[in-house]
Amino acid sequence: MKILLYLCAGITCALLLFLIGYIFYRGLPHISWDLLSTQSSYIKDTIGILPNLLNTLYIILVALAVVLPLGVGAAIYLTEYASSRRMVALIEYAAETLSGLPSILFGLVGMLFFIQIMGLQQGILAGGLTLVLMILPTILRTTQESLKTVPRSYREGAMALGARKWRVVRTVVLPNAVDGIVTGCILAVGRIVGESAALLFTAGFGLVLNGFAQSLQSSSATLTVALYVYANERGETGVAFAIAAILLVLVLVINAAANLAGKKLKRKRG
Repeated sequence: MKILLYLCAGITCALLLFLIGYIFYRGLPHISWDLLSTQSSYIKDTIGILPNLLNTLYIILVALAVVLPLGVGAAIYLTEYASSRRMVALIEYAAETLSGLPSILFGLVGMLFFIQIMGLQQGILAGGLTLVLMILPTILRTTQESLKTVPRSYREGAMALGARKWRVVRTVVLPNAVDGIVTGCILAVGRIVGESAALLFTAGFGLVLNGFAQSLQSSSATLTVALYVYANERGETGVAFAIAAILLVLVLVINAAANLAGKKLKRKRG
């Protein structure tokens, strides 16, 4: 069994390293400063992904700004305040069910609700709100599990000293659950960056460089949508691999930054 476990771990690591290495091997030669700093132009026959890179950062900011208060707040209520165990179990079951739905369904729901019913235009705002629906169960469940790992004696000790419920949650429970919250954020960012199906219906295919305010209500393609466009519609395989390599680097940088922020926050609280 030990040999079998080592073999499975080795195969998994080898496949992962092969995929990463192959993407970098095919993508790095096509990455240039012009590709990163310009936008595509049919007149000049040039390709640039600066709008897509900025759109990806915009949609991460919009989605996290909405989902973090909702997800963490809901997890705190369900773990610390809710008295009905049946209601909590029902919400947890619904969250786990939603996290397993195909992203294309979220895209259709987002297009129907945010664009057709609410009257939003295709853009970062509609795409970000759709992603909120997708990653809210992840943030909720990871935060819940992290809060549950905080020993009950911590809460009882703080209350014995006269602290009220919210003060206990804010100064004792949350600082000890920071690791789980950061993990949820990393998983959420990974899904945001890698999502394309839902954004095809809500964020759009626009490859034009827009400011943050303008991109909220105008068609704005993220890196993954641009990858789909260049690989599938234009046949630019080299550019597609370059975008894939940039996505890998972007995810690694964001994950490292989130881990660093979580450690500093925990050290400061401690």
